[in-house]
Amino acid sequence: MFKVGDLAVYPAQGVGVIEAIENQEIMGSEQTFYVMKILDSNMKIMIPRNGATSVGLRVLITKDEIPRVYDILKERDVIVDKQTWNKRYKEYWEKIKTGSAYEIAKVLRDLLRLKVDKDLSFGERKMMDTAKNLLIKEISIASELEETRIESDFNTIFSG
Repeated sequence: MFKVGDLAVYPAQGVGVIEAIENQEIMGSEQTFYVMKILDSNMKIMIPRNGATSVGLRVLITKDEIPRVYDILKERDVIVDKQTWNKRYKEYWEKIKTGSAYEIAKVLRDLLRLKVDKDLSFGERKMMDTAKNLLIKEISIASELEETRIESDFNTIFSG
């Protein structure tokens, strides 16, 4: 259960703030919704409170969970699947839609490693940027560090 003012993560959209909790009548039945504003885009999303878990709405990672994200990004003994880009894209998009910071880190890691060997498709480049931005925003807020610092950390990890 979230309260007004709480930060939360909405899958594939990123970190947002719960701005209101509203009741609305839908098809003759009253339902309660979280009204969430996504920080990066100012987009507003209404999420049924009783369906929040099923759509993947979750609390931010904690400071204690951040090192695991960095460990995933640093993993080198990973075989990046060389399947066709559209199959890879679908698989990666499913991971991003989970909303899990760990799954998003795997997508970013794999795409950055793949980029070393070949040109990424436009869709893969866009997905890589999405994954990177989602992680940077969440880690920045969770760690209370500037986004530029987190991006610099990422660049250090992938420059080696």
